[in-house]
Amino acid sequence: MIDAPEPDAAPETVQGRSKVEARRQQILDAACDCVRRSGFHGASMAEIAQAAGLSVGQIYRYFENKEAIVAAIVGQDLAEMRAKFAEFETAGGSMVATAIESCGDAVERNYDPARAALVLEVLAEAARNPKVARIVREADAVERTLGRRLLDQVRPAQGRSEAETAARGEVLSMLFDGMAMRAVNNPDGDRSEIGRVLKAVMAFLLSDQPLSPAASA
Repeated sequence: MIDAPEPDAAPETVQGRSKVEARRQQILDAACDCVRRSGFHGASMAEIAQAAGLSVGQIYRYFENKEAIVAAIVGQDLAEMRAKFAEFETAGGSMVATAIESCGDAVERNYDPARAALVLEVLAEAARNPKVARIVREADAVERTLGRRLLDQVRPAQGRSEAETAARGEVLSMLFDGMAMRAVNNPDGDRSEIGRVLKAVMAFLLSDQPLSPAASA
């Protein structure tokens, strides 16, 4: 089958670009549904095309392969995270206090069943596919840089080793990344209480309070 050229794919105008972005989003939404349902390997380009109401040829006009679709999905997640950090910075108060206060929202977002299923599918594919692993690791590096901005807001008077600062950042990542697994393993956990305890843990990690010698040994 030879697909006729799409009228919205060519014009380099604001309207043309918005149509292209809308079509890309249409494909991404369909791909996310297919990956949740069939897994990364099971979600063929043909299945994605059918879910999007397009032909396979139209899909390939926007995405070279499934790895490119994964890159776009991960890119969307990064864009949301950057936007959230921009909110923290412009909230008018302490960036750290604003981040801690948002823990409840973070729990709701990360415990969302649809999001958790997609995150775990992408990570499972990253464990098998070097191309997807590279995409995920590059995104993780950006996320760690954003988290470091929070950690650098608080500098203990007596100093804190680079190793401890990096470890605190890693624990922050563990807390948030691990929510997807908890959302699957224990979806009925009390999110309100989880958010409350998470705030307390975050308050310590993002504080100038040092670890005791016994705890750091």
